Amino acid sequence: MCTAINFLNQQHENVFGRTMDFHYILDPRLAVFPAGSTWENTLGRQLTDRYAVAGISRHFKNLYVLFDGVNEKGLAGGALYFKGYADFPPFSQQSGKAQVPALDFLHYVLGLCASLDDLRELLADITLVGLQDKLTGTVAPLHWIFTDLSGKSLVVEQIKQGLNAYENPVGVLTNSPDFPWQMTNLRSYIGAAPEQTEQADWGGFRMEPFGQAAGTSVLPGGYTPPARFVRTAFQKLHMVQPETMQEAVIAGFHILEGVTLPNGVVKTANGTFDYTQYTSMIDLPNKVYYFKTYENPQIIRVDLKPVWASGEQTVRDLGSIHVPIRYGTME
Repeated sequence: MCTAINFLNQQHENVFGRTMDFHYILDPRLAVFPAGSTWENTLGRQLTDRYAVAGISRHFKNLYVLFDGVNEKGLAGGALYFKGYADFPPFSQQSGKAQVPALDFLHYVLGLCASLDDLRELLADITLVGLQDKLTGTVAPLHWIFTDLSGKSLVVEQIKQGLNAYENPVGVLTNSPDFPWQMTNLRSYIGAAPEQTEQADWGGFRMEPFGQAAGTSVLPGGYTPPARFVRTAFQKLHMVQPETMQEAVIAGFHILEGVTLPNGVVKTANGTFDYTQYTSMIDLPNKVYYFKTYENPQIIRVDLKPVWASGEQTVRDLGSIHVPIRYGTME
């Protein structure tokens, strides 16, 4: 269960963000891959990045599995759960196309593509395959959202019928059902509006609304993927457009607060709880990562440019994104 968004500020600068909701403790870490660096995919093969990449990831031995990330060209993306719909063919020695494990797809794209146009071309030349995730013991059912400096957004979904790429006019993604269904479902809430309902007349019986926000009463509650998709799309598309990038980053965090899961409100079938382990926002033109965690709601800022410019071509694990809460100077 996750939610992702992207939008432009008044300077036409794009920002991308997501919540990471999961029931396993992920221990997310910020990893940096300079241009030309080599990394190992889940097939045990060595790949080299054309462009510098950074992302929040799970680090296990030699493997870095990215949950979200950005590259030096301003292409960003995130992987989200797509249970019940994702369908990946198994790895085959006879395949004529490059086979990319689903867990590696986000990093693979960011390492090779400078834009959404590059991504569209890449999709014609690859096959997404499913490999068992060592954390859950299953083939992770994933789909992806990507965005670049243009502010446009693309959703990539592999289902039983094949690989699909959808233009995303609302810049929002959650989980299942598939993206076309989510877009159709938005029409059920066409009456939602920021304006107030001043009065209703039922056959001569007049009623006044309770205070403000009567125009939003039709929006869905709960934390299901369709409910989160609708609420997030409504908030994102009706907010006052931020003027600066700093305002955009803050606005993004506020929007995602509306779909943040406290630990305990969503219980899984095996008795664990889905909760928002972290929320991230990325300033695409300036290549700056922002994040906060469940344990620490303070926003942490990481400028990626100096790390990429170090001249090294080795992967760098910058450490866990869990940062202790402190105030002022502590001896």
